[in-house]
Amino acid sequence: MRVLVDADACPVKEIIVEVCKDYNVEVIMFADTSHLINLECTVITLDKGCDSVDIAIANSCNKNDIVVTQDYGVASMVLGAGCYAINQNGLIYNKENIDRLMFERFLSQKSRRAGLKGSKHRKRTKENNNAFKSSFIKLLNIAKEQ
Repeated sequence: MRVLVDADACPVKEIIVEVCKDYNVEVIMFADTSHLINLECTVITLDKGCDSVDIAIANSCNKNDIVVTQDYGVASMVLGAGCYAINQNGLIYNKENIDRLMFERFLSQKSRRAGLKGSKHRKRTKENNNAFKSSFIKLLNIAKEQ
């Protein structure tokens, strides 16, 4: 088991490395060339091509790996490969919620193309980080049991 991180816009990279060090789990961060990651983990840097990081993660994951991503498409691909997936707020993706999330993403894209504005993003809080850490530890324990 490893933890693969879609690190381009991931606000919890430090938490992931800290927790995985305690659990003795390898962390691999995937980012494009516009991001510098200076953490104690493996970093794979890819070109800025469309979905290059997403494709690299999907091609690199193995059954029972954990993927941290906020991209529903990536989560859907890795779930299909027998991996676990979680977002930066602690939402654990699964076969029961991924279809709904993908449909909501489709509706949001459709609305944006029609010129409608989306909701504003809230500033990240300590509670968000705590929720992620709690769910991430729970998921690590589940994956270790497999």
